Amino acid sequence: MKLSDLLENRVSVSENLRDTEITLITDDNRKIVKDCLFVCVKGEKFDGHDVAEKALGQGAAAVVVEHDLHLGERQILVEDSRAFYGALCAAWFGHPERKMKFIGVTGTNGKTTTTSVIKHILTANGHKVGLIGTIQNEIGDEIVHTNNTTPLTYELMQLYDTMYQKGCDTVVMEVSSFGLVQKRIGLTHFEIAVFTNLTQDHLDYHKTMENYYEAKKMLFSVCDKAIINTDDDYGKKLYQEISCEKYSYGSTGDFAYQPISVKANGTEFTLNQKKISMLMTGYFNIANASAAYAVCKLYGLTDEQILPALQSCTGVRGRCEVIPTGKDFSVICDYAHTPDAIENILENVKLYTENKLVCLFGCGGNRDKTKRPLMAQAAAKFADKLIVTSDNPRDEDPEAIIKDILEGLKSSSTPYEVVTDRREAIAHALKTADPGDVIVLAGKGHEDYQIFANNYHTHFDEREVVAEALKELN
Repeated sequence: MKLSDLLENRVSVSENLRDTEITLITDDNRKIVKDCLFVCVKGEKFDGHDVAEKALGQGAAAVVVEHDLHLGERQILVEDSRAFYGALCAAWFGHPERKMKFIGVTGTNGKTTTTSVIKHILTANGHKVGLIGTIQNEIGDEIVHTNNTTPLTYELMQLYDTMYQKGCDTVVMEVSSFGLVQKRIGLTHFEIAVFTNLTQDHLDYHKTMENYYEAKKMLFSVCDKAIINTDDDYGKKLYQEISCEKYSYGSTGDFAYQPISVKANGTEFTLNQKKISMLMTGYFNIANASAAYAVCKLYGLTDEQILPALQSCTGVRGRCEVIPTGKDFSVICDYAHTPDAIENILENVKLYTENKLVCLFGCGGNRDKTKRPLMAQAAAKFADKLIVTSDNPRDEDPEAIIKDILEGLKSSSTPYEVVTDRREAIAHALKTADPGDVIVLAGKGHEDYQIFANNYHTHFDEREVVAEALKELN
Protein backbone atom coordinates (compact mmCIF):
# COMPACT_ATOMS: atom_id res chain seq x y z
CA MET A 1 0.00 0.00 0.00
CA LYS A 2 1.29 3.45 -0.89
CA LEU A 3 2.14 5.64 2.10
CA SER A 4 -0.22 8.36 0.87
CA ASP A 5 -3.13 5.86 0.80
CA LEU A 6 -2.22 4.59 4.26
CA LEU A 7 -2.11 8.09 5.76
CA GLU A 8 -5.54 9.05 4.30
CA ASN A 9 -4.66 12.76 4.44
CA ARG A 10 -4.33 12.65 8.22
CA VAL A 11 -0.92 14.27 7.97
CA SER A 12 1.20 15.66 5.14
CA VAL A 13 4.50 14.12 4.03
CA SER A 14 7.08 15.02 1.42
CA GLU A 15 6.50 14.22 -2.25
CA ASN A 16 9.49 11.87 -2.08
CA LEU A 17 7.67 9.67 0.46
CA ARG A 18 4.08 9.80 -0.78
CA ASP A 19 4.40 7.05 -3.39
CA THR A 20 6.56 4.74 -1.27
CA GLU A 21 5.13 1.21 -1.15
CA ILE A 22 4.87 0.30 2.52
CA THR A 23 5.51 -3.39 3.22
CA LEU A 24 4.39 -3.47 6.87
CA ILE A 25 3.25 -1.19 9.69
CA THR A 26 4.44 -1.98 13.20
CA ASP A 27 5.12 -0.49 16.62
CA ASP A 28 7.46 -3.39 17.47
CA ASN A 29 11.10 -2.66 16.67
CA ARG A 30 11.79 -6.42 16.50
CA LYS A 31 9.60 -6.64 13.38
CA ILE A 32 11.26 -3.94 11.29
CA VAL A 33 11.69 -4.89 7.62
CA LYS A 34 12.68 -2.97 4.50
CA ASP A 35 10.19 -0.23 3.58
CA CYS A 36 8.02 -0.73 6.66
CA LEU A 37 6.46 2.14 8.58
CA PHE A 38 7.64 2.11 12.20
CA VAL A 39 5.41 3.84 14.75
CA CYS A 40 7.25 5.06 17.85
CA VAL A 41 5.11 4.41 20.93
CA LYS A 42 6.16 5.19 24.48
CA GLY A 43 5.33 2.31 26.84
CA GLU A 44 5.92 1.66 30.52
CA LYS A 45 9.36 0.13 29.99
CA PHE A 46 10.36 0.99 26.43
CA ASP A 47 10.07 4.06 24.22
CA GLY A 48 10.09 3.44 20.49
CA HIS A 49 11.44 6.95 19.95
CA ASP A 50 14.77 5.73 21.36
CA VAL A 51 15.25 3.42 18.36
CA ALA A 52 13.69 5.57 15.62
CA GLU A 53 17.00 6.45 13.98
CA LYS A 54 18.12 2.82 14.18
CA ALA A 55 14.84 1.73 12.56
CA LEU A 56 15.57 3.96 9.56
CA GLY A 57 19.05 2.45 9.37
CA GLN A 58 17.48 -1.02 9.31
CA GLY A 59 15.42 -0.13 6.26
CA ALA A 60 12.21 1.42 7.54
CA ALA A 61 10.75 3.79 4.95
CA ALA A 62 9.70 6.26 7.63
CA VAL A 63 9.01 6.59 11.35
CA VAL A 64 5.98 8.09 13.10
CA VAL A 65 6.99 10.21 16.09
CA GLU A 66 5.36 12.45 18.71
CA HIS A 67 8.24 14.93 18.90
CA ASP A 68 10.88 16.16 16.49
CA LEU A 69 13.86 13.80 16.43
CA HIS A 70 15.60 15.80 13.66
CA LEU A 71 15.40 12.88 11.24
CA GLY A 72 14.40 14.94 8.25
CA GLU A 73 11.58 14.12 5.86
CA ARG A 74 11.52 10.44 6.88
CA GLN A 75 9.94 11.28 10.22
CA ILE A 76 6.18 11.83 10.34
CA LEU A 77 5.25 14.05 13.27
CA VAL A 78 1.87 13.42 14.96
CA GLU A 79 0.26 14.49 18.22
CA ASP A 80 -0.50 10.97 19.55
CA SER A 81 1.36 8.05 18.02
CA ARG A 82 -0.78 5.40 19.78
CA ALA A 83 -3.98 6.85 18.36
CA PHE A 84 -2.35 7.34 14.97
CA TYR A 85 -1.20 3.71 14.93
CA GLY A 86 -4.82 2.64 15.46
CA ALA A 87 -5.90 4.65 12.41
CA LEU A 88 -3.02 3.22 10.34
CA CYS A 89 -3.95 -0.36 11.27
CA ALA A 90 -7.57 0.27 10.34
CA ALA A 91 -6.55 1.67 6.95
CA TRP A 92 -4.07 -1.18 6.37
CA PHE A 93 -6.86 -3.74 6.61
CA GLY A 94 -9.37 -1.70 4.61
CA HIS A 95 -11.35 -0.41 7.59
CA PRO A 96 -13.13 -3.58 8.75
CA GLU A 97 -14.40 -1.59 11.74
CA ARG A 98 -16.75 0.21 9.32
CA LYS A 99 -18.18 -2.98 7.83
CA MET A 100 -19.77 -4.69 10.88
CA LYS A 101 -21.80 -3.71 13.95
CA PHE A 102 -19.90 -3.61 17.23
CA ILE A 103 -21.17 -4.29 20.75
CA GLY A 104 -18.74 -3.62 23.62
CA VAL A 105 -18.95 -4.79 27.23
CA THR A 106 -16.70 -3.40 29.96
CA GLY A 107 -16.55 -3.72 33.75
CA THR A 108 -14.64 -5.75 36.33
CA ASN A 109 -16.93 -8.77 36.50
CA GLY A 110 -19.51 -10.28 34.16
CA LYS A 111 -17.96 -9.34 30.80
CA THR A 112 -17.36 -12.88 29.59
CA THR A 113 -20.79 -14.22 30.47
CA THR A 114 -22.59 -11.16 29.14
CA THR A 115 -20.78 -11.22 25.79
CA SER A 116 -21.31 -14.97 25.45
CA VAL A 117 -25.05 -14.69 26.11
CA ILE A 118 -25.36 -11.83 23.59
CA LYS A 119 -23.56 -13.92 20.97
CA HIS A 120 -25.77 -16.94 21.74
CA ILE A 121 -28.98 -14.92 21.27
CA LEU A 122 -27.83 -13.18 18.07
CA THR A 123 -26.58 -16.47 16.60
CA ALA A 124 -29.89 -18.17 17.38
CA ASN A 125 -31.55 -15.44 15.33
CA GLY A 126 -29.50 -15.90 12.17
CA HIS A 127 -26.55 -13.57 12.71
CA LYS A 128 -22.95 -14.67 12.26
CA VAL A 129 -21.15 -13.20 15.22
CA GLY A 130 -17.52 -12.66 16.08
CA LEU A 131 -16.63 -12.72 19.79
CA ILE A 132 -13.51 -11.18 21.33
CA GLY A 133 -12.92 -12.02 24.98
CA THR A 134 -10.92 -13.30 27.90
CA ILE A 135 -11.33 -17.02 27.34
CA GLN A 136 -11.04 -17.14 23.56
CA ASN A 137 -11.99 -15.39 20.36
CA GLU A 138 -14.69 -16.89 18.18
CA ILE A 139 -15.63 -16.46 14.53
CA GLY A 140 -19.05 -18.05 14.40
CA ASP A 141 -18.34 -21.60 15.62
CA GLU A 142 -14.60 -21.34 15.00
CA ILE A 143 -12.38 -20.94 18.08
CA VAL A 144 -9.37 -18.60 17.85
CA HIS A 145 -6.70 -18.50 20.60
CA THR A 146 -6.19 -15.22 22.43
CA ASN A 147 -3.43 -13.82 24.68
CA ASN A 148 -5.22 -10.63 25.76
CA THR A 149 -8.82 -9.73 26.58
CA THR A 150 -8.47 -6.89 24.06
CA PRO A 151 -5.87 -7.87 21.42
CA LEU A 152 -3.06 -5.50 20.45
CA THR A 153 -3.99 -2.94 17.81
CA TYR A 154 -2.63 -4.60 14.65
CA GLU A 155 -3.83 -8.05 15.73
CA LEU A 156 -7.26 -6.64 16.58
CA MET A 157 -7.74 -5.05 13.15
CA GLN A 158 -6.46 -8.22 11.51
CA LEU A 159 -9.01 -10.22 13.51
CA TYR A 160 -11.79 -7.81 12.51
CA ASP A 161 -10.81 -8.29 8.87
CA THR A 162 -10.84 -12.08 9.22
CA MET A 163 -14.26 -11.95 10.88
CA TYR A 164 -15.65 -9.81 8.08
CA GLN A 165 -14.11 -12.00 5.36
CA LYS A 166 -15.72 -15.05 6.98
CA GLY A 167 -19.16 -13.51 6.97
CA CYS A 168 -19.63 -11.93 10.40
CA ASP A 169 -22.11 -9.07 10.53
CA THR A 170 -21.64 -8.31 14.24
CA VAL A 171 -18.74 -8.35 16.71
CA VAL A 172 -19.37 -8.69 20.46
CA MET A 173 -16.32 -7.65 22.42
CA GLU A 174 -15.02 -7.55 25.97
CA VAL A 175 -13.31 -4.17 26.16
CA SER A 176 -10.63 -4.09 28.84
CA SER A 177 -9.32 -1.07 30.69
CA PHE A 178 -5.86 -1.84 29.25
CA GLY A 179 -7.29 -1.89 25.74
CA LEU A 180 -8.95 1.48 26.25
CA VAL A 181 -6.04 3.29 27.91
CA GLN A 182 -3.56 1.89 25.38
CA LYS A 183 -5.93 2.81 22.53
CA ARG A 184 -5.85 -0.71 21.13
CA ILE A 185 -9.40 -0.40 19.76
CA GLY A 186 -8.24 2.16 17.21
CA LEU A 187 -11.14 3.72 15.30
CA THR A 188 -13.73 1.18 16.50
CA HIS A 189 -17.11 2.77 17.16
CA PHE A 190 -19.68 0.75 19.11
CA GLU A 191 -23.37 0.71 18.34
CA ILE A 192 -24.05 -0.43 21.93
CA ALA A 193 -21.78 -0.42 25.00
CA VAL A 194 -22.45 -2.05 28.38
CA PHE A 195 -21.04 -1.25 31.84
CA THR A 196 -21.43 -4.19 34.26
CA ASN A 197 -19.74 -2.98 37.49
CA LEU A 198 -16.45 -1.76 38.91
CA THR A 199 -14.60 -3.32 41.84
CA GLN A 200 -10.95 -3.41 42.82
CA ASP A 201 -8.70 -4.98 40.20
CA HIS A 202 -5.66 -4.03 38.11
CA LEU A 203 -4.51 -1.35 40.55
CA ASP A 204 -0.94 -2.50 39.91
CA TYR A 205 -1.44 -0.81 36.51
CA HIS A 206 -4.03 1.92 37.13
CA LYS A 207 -2.80 2.82 40.65
CA THR A 208 -6.15 4.24 41.84
CA MET A 209 -9.80 3.28 41.50
CA GLU A 210 -10.50 6.67 39.94
CA ASN A 211 -7.95 6.00 37.20
CA TYR A 212 -9.50 2.56 36.67
CA TYR A 213 -12.96 4.11 36.42
CA GLU A 214 -11.79 6.79 33.98
CA ALA A 215 -10.26 4.05 31.79
CA LYS A 216 -13.58 2.17 31.63
CA LYS A 217 -15.46 5.41 30.99
CA MET A 218 -13.52 5.93 27.75
CA LEU A 219 -15.69 3.31 26.02
CA PHE A 220 -18.76 5.52 26.39
CA SER A 221 -17.23 8.31 24.32
CA VAL A 222 -17.17 6.00 21.27
CA CYS A 223 -20.65 4.47 21.37
CA ASP A 224 -24.15 5.38 20.21
CA LYS A 225 -26.10 3.75 23.06
CA ALA A 226 -25.07 2.83 26.60
CA ILE A 227 -26.54 0.23 28.95
CA ILE A 228 -25.42 0.86 32.54
CA ASN A 229 -25.80 -1.20 35.72
CA THR A 230 -27.11 1.47 38.07
CA ASP A 231 -27.14 -0.90 41.05
CA ASP A 232 -23.37 -0.36 41.02
CA ASP A 233 -22.08 2.86 42.62
CA TYR A 234 -19.69 3.54 39.74
CA GLY A 235 -22.51 2.72 37.35
CA LYS A 236 -24.66 5.44 38.94
CA LYS A 237 -21.79 7.88 38.55
CA LEU A 238 -21.17 6.86 34.95
CA TYR A 239 -24.86 7.19 34.05
CA GLN A 240 -24.81 10.81 35.24
CA GLU A 241 -21.58 11.69 33.47
CA ILE A 242 -22.05 10.34 29.93
CA SER A 243 -23.94 12.15 27.20
CA CYS A 244 -24.80 9.42 24.68
CA GLU A 245 -28.25 7.76 24.50
CA LYS A 246 -28.38 5.72 27.71
CA TYR A 247 -30.43 3.05 29.49
CA SER A 248 -30.19 1.57 32.98
CA TYR A 249 -30.53 -1.99 34.24
CA GLY A 250 -30.63 -3.39 37.74
CA SER A 251 -33.19 -3.84 40.51
CA THR A 252 -34.80 -0.66 39.11
CA GLY A 253 -34.44 1.19 35.84
CA ASP A 254 -35.24 0.75 32.17
CA PHE A 255 -34.55 -2.98 32.38
CA ALA A 256 -35.53 -3.94 35.93
CA TYR A 257 -35.12 -7.49 37.22
CA GLN A 258 -36.17 -9.29 40.40
CA PRO A 259 -35.02 -12.79 41.38
CA ILE A 260 -37.60 -15.51 42.05
CA SER A 261 -35.44 -18.56 42.79
CA VAL A 262 -31.83 -19.63 42.36
CA LYS A 263 -30.99 -23.35 42.35
CA ALA A 264 -28.11 -25.54 41.24
CA ASN A 265 -29.94 -26.47 38.04
CA GLY A 266 -31.13 -23.00 37.02
CA THR A 267 -32.62 -19.64 37.88
CA GLU A 268 -35.98 -17.92 37.66
CA PHE A 269 -36.46 -14.15 37.67
CA THR A 270 -38.65 -11.40 36.30
CA LEU A 271 -37.37 -8.84 33.82
CA ASN A 272 -39.66 -5.87 33.29
CA GLN A 273 -42.33 -8.07 34.94
CA LYS A 274 -41.85 -10.94 32.44
CA LYS A 275 -41.07 -14.28 34.10
CA ILE A 276 -37.89 -15.87 32.73
CA SER A 277 -36.39 -19.28 33.45
CA MET A 278 -32.81 -20.04 32.44
CA LEU A 279 -30.28 -22.84 32.83
CA MET A 280 -27.53 -20.57 34.20
CA THR A 281 -27.44 -20.27 37.97
CA GLY A 282 -26.55 -17.47 40.36
CA TYR A 283 -27.90 -14.01 41.17
CA PHE A 284 -25.01 -12.43 39.27
CA ASN A 285 -26.14 -14.25 36.12
CA ILE A 286 -29.54 -12.57 36.43
CA ALA A 287 -27.70 -9.27 35.99
CA ASN A 288 -25.61 -10.64 33.13
CA ALA A 289 -28.66 -12.09 31.36
CA SER A 290 -30.59 -8.83 31.85
CA ALA A 291 -27.75 -6.83 30.27
CA ALA A 292 -27.67 -9.24 27.33
CA TYR A 293 -31.45 -8.95 26.93
CA ALA A 294 -31.21 -5.14 26.95
CA VAL A 295 -28.50 -5.21 24.27
CA CYS A 296 -30.56 -7.46 22.01
CA LYS A 297 -33.66 -5.28 22.43
CA LEU A 298 -31.69 -2.19 21.43
CA TYR A 299 -30.15 -4.19 18.58
CA GLY A 300 -33.69 -4.63 17.25
CA LEU A 301 -34.76 -8.13 18.28
CA THR A 302 -38.20 -8.92 19.73
CA ASP A 303 -39.03 -10.83 22.91
CA GLU A 304 -40.15 -13.73 20.73
CA GLN A 305 -36.64 -13.86 19.30
CA ILE A 306 -34.70 -13.18 22.51
CA LEU A 307 -36.38 -15.19 25.28
CA PRO A 308 -36.21 -18.75 23.84
CA ALA A 309 -32.52 -18.26 23.07
CA LEU A 310 -31.82 -16.79 26.50
CA GLN A 311 -33.56 -19.68 28.21
CA SER A 312 -31.49 -22.25 26.30
CA CYS A 313 -28.10 -20.69 27.10
CA THR A 314 -25.98 -22.96 29.33
CA GLY A 315 -23.35 -20.43 30.34
CA VAL A 316 -19.59 -20.18 29.99
CA ARG A 317 -16.70 -22.51 30.74
CA GLY A 318 -15.11 -21.60 34.06
CA ARG A 319 -17.95 -19.37 35.20
CA CYS A 320 -19.87 -21.12 38.00
CA GLU A 321 -19.13 -24.36 36.12
CA VAL A 322 -20.17 -27.58 37.84
CA ILE A 323 -17.48 -30.26 37.52
CA PRO A 324 -19.13 -33.72 37.67
CA THR A 325 -17.90 -35.86 40.57
CA GLY A 326 -20.33 -38.77 40.87
CA LYS A 327 -20.04 -38.25 44.62
CA ASP A 328 -22.35 -36.93 47.32
CA PHE A 329 -20.58 -33.57 47.26
CA SER A 330 -20.27 -30.95 44.51
CA VAL A 331 -17.35 -29.10 42.90
CA ILE A 332 -17.73 -25.75 41.14
CA CYS A 333 -15.00 -24.07 39.10
CA ASP A 334 -15.12 -20.28 38.79
CA TYR A 335 -12.78 -17.56 37.53
CA ALA A 336 -13.43 -15.33 40.58
CA HIS A 337 -10.13 -13.55 41.20
CA THR A 338 -11.26 -10.26 42.75
CA PRO A 339 -12.79 -9.67 46.21
CA ASP A 340 -16.15 -8.74 44.69
CA ALA A 341 -16.22 -11.74 42.35
CA ILE A 342 -15.35 -14.25 45.06
CA GLU A 343 -17.98 -12.77 47.36
CA ASN A 344 -20.59 -12.95 44.59
CA ILE A 345 -19.94 -16.58 43.68
CA LEU A 346 -19.89 -17.74 47.31
CA GLU A 347 -23.00 -15.78 48.28
CA ASN A 348 -24.88 -17.38 45.40
CA VAL A 349 -23.63 -20.92 45.91
CA LYS A 350 -24.36 -20.68 49.63
CA LEU A 351 -28.08 -20.48 48.79
CA TYR A 352 -28.18 -24.10 47.62
CA THR A 353 -25.38 -25.63 49.72
CA GLU A 354 -26.81 -28.37 51.93
CA ASN A 355 -23.81 -28.73 54.25
CA LYS A 356 -20.47 -26.86 54.27
CA LEU A 357 -19.36 -24.37 51.63
CA VAL A 358 -15.61 -24.80 51.09
CA CYS A 359 -13.63 -22.21 49.13
CA LEU A 360 -10.20 -23.02 47.70
CA PHE A 361 -8.36 -19.97 46.35
CA GLY A 362 -5.07 -18.13 45.95
CA CYS A 363 -3.86 -14.88 44.41
CA GLY A 364 -1.72 -14.18 41.36
CA GLY A 365 1.87 -13.04 41.63
CA ASN A 366 3.13 -9.80 40.04
CA ARG A 367 -0.36 -8.36 40.45
CA ASP A 368 -2.14 -5.97 42.83
CA LYS A 369 -0.94 -6.97 46.32
CA THR A 370 -3.49 -4.85 48.15
CA LYS A 371 -6.37 -7.11 47.10
CA ARG A 372 -4.84 -10.26 48.67
CA PRO A 373 -6.13 -9.76 52.23
CA LEU A 374 -9.38 -8.42 50.76
CA MET A 375 -9.79 -11.70 48.84
CA ALA A 376 -9.45 -13.59 52.12
CA GLN A 377 -11.98 -11.38 53.87
CA ALA A 378 -14.45 -11.79 51.00
CA ALA A 379 -14.06 -15.57 50.99
CA ALA A 380 -14.43 -15.81 54.77
CA LYS A 381 -17.67 -13.84 54.64
CA PHE A 382 -19.70 -16.74 53.18
CA ALA A 383 -17.52 -19.88 53.23
CA ASP A 384 -17.63 -22.32 56.12
CA LYS A 385 -14.04 -23.39 55.46
CA LEU A 386 -11.14 -22.00 53.42
CA ILE A 387 -8.23 -23.74 51.73
CA VAL A 388 -5.58 -21.16 50.84
CA THR A 389 -3.28 -22.23 48.04
CA SER A 390 -1.35 -20.97 45.03
CA ASP A 391 -2.74 -19.49 41.81
CA ASN A 392 -0.32 -18.12 39.18
CA PRO A 393 2.68 -17.14 41.35
CA ARG A 394 4.73 -15.87 38.39
CA ASP A 395 7.96 -14.34 39.73
CA GLU A 396 6.86 -14.19 43.38
CA ASP A 397 7.36 -16.74 46.14
CA PRO A 398 4.02 -18.58 46.58
CA GLU A 399 4.54 -18.66 50.35
CA ALA A 400 4.96 -14.87 50.42
CA ILE A 401 1.71 -14.43 48.46
CA ILE A 402 -0.11 -16.70 50.91
CA LYS A 403 1.32 -14.72 53.82
CA ASP A 404 -0.25 -11.57 52.33
CA ILE A 405 -3.58 -13.40 51.93
CA LEU A 406 -3.60 -14.61 55.54
CA GLU A 407 -3.35 -11.02 56.80
CA GLY A 408 -7.01 -10.75 55.85
CA LEU A 409 -8.00 -13.64 58.12
CA LYS A 410 -6.54 -12.36 61.39
CA SER A 411 -9.88 -11.15 62.66
CA SER A 412 -11.92 -13.96 61.09
CA SER A 413 -13.28 -17.02 62.86
CA THR A 414 -13.66 -18.98 59.60
CA PRO A 415 -11.40 -22.07 59.79
CA TYR A 416 -8.72 -22.35 57.13
CA GLU A 417 -5.90 -24.59 55.98
CA VAL A 418 -2.88 -23.78 53.86
CA VAL A 419 -1.83 -26.22 51.13
CA THR A 420 0.59 -24.35 48.87
CA ASP A 421 0.63 -26.75 45.92
CA ARG A 422 -2.70 -26.27 44.12
CA ARG A 423 -2.92 -29.86 42.85
CA GLU A 424 -2.40 -31.18 46.38
CA ALA A 425 -4.87 -28.62 47.73
CA ILE A 426 -7.62 -29.81 45.39
CA ALA A 427 -6.95 -33.45 46.25
CA HIS A 428 -7.11 -32.55 49.95
CA ALA A 429 -10.39 -30.69 49.49
CA LEU A 430 -12.00 -33.71 47.81
CA LYS A 431 -10.59 -36.18 50.31
CA THR A 432 -11.99 -34.23 53.30
CA ALA A 433 -15.39 -33.39 51.74
CA ASP A 434 -18.55 -34.51 53.54
CA PRO A 435 -21.95 -35.32 52.00
CA GLY A 436 -23.75 -32.17 50.90
CA ASP A 437 -20.58 -30.06 50.78
CA VAL A 438 -19.93 -27.72 47.87
CA ILE A 439 -16.29 -26.99 47.01
CA VAL A 440 -15.68 -23.81 45.01
CA LEU A 441 -12.34 -23.74 43.18
CA ALA A 442 -11.86 -20.00 42.69
CA GLY A 443 -9.43 -18.13 40.48
CA LYS A 444 -8.54 -20.35 37.53
CA GLY A 445 -11.88 -20.78 35.78
CA HIS A 446 -11.30 -21.38 32.07
CA GLU A 447 -7.51 -21.33 32.38
CA ASP A 448 -5.76 -24.63 31.71
CA TYR A 449 -2.31 -23.60 32.91
CA GLN A 450 -0.32 -22.21 35.83
CA ILE A 451 2.30 -19.49 35.40
CA PHE A 452 5.56 -19.65 37.31
CA ALA A 453 8.81 -17.64 37.28
CA ASN A 454 10.11 -16.30 33.96
CA ASN A 455 6.63 -16.67 32.45
CA TYR A 456 6.92 -20.47 32.48
CA HIS A 457 3.51 -22.03 31.73
CA THR A 458 2.68 -25.55 32.79
CA HIS A 459 -0.52 -27.41 31.90
CA PHE A 460 -3.07 -27.31 34.72
CA ASP A 461 -6.75 -27.94 34.00
CA GLU A 462 -8.82 -28.16 37.17
CA ARG A 463 -11.34 -30.49 35.50
CA GLU A 464 -8.51 -32.96 34.89
CA VAL A 465 -7.04 -32.41 38.36
CA VAL A 466 -10.43 -33.14 39.97
CA ALA A 467 -10.86 -36.29 37.83
CA GLU A 468 -7.41 -37.55 38.84
CA ALA A 469 -8.05 -36.84 42.52
CA LEU A 470 -11.41 -38.64 42.35
CA LYS A 471 -9.70 -41.77 40.99
CA GLU A 472 -7.48 -41.78 44.07
CA LEU A 473 -10.58 -41.74 46.29
CA ASN A 474 -12.08 -44.84 44.64
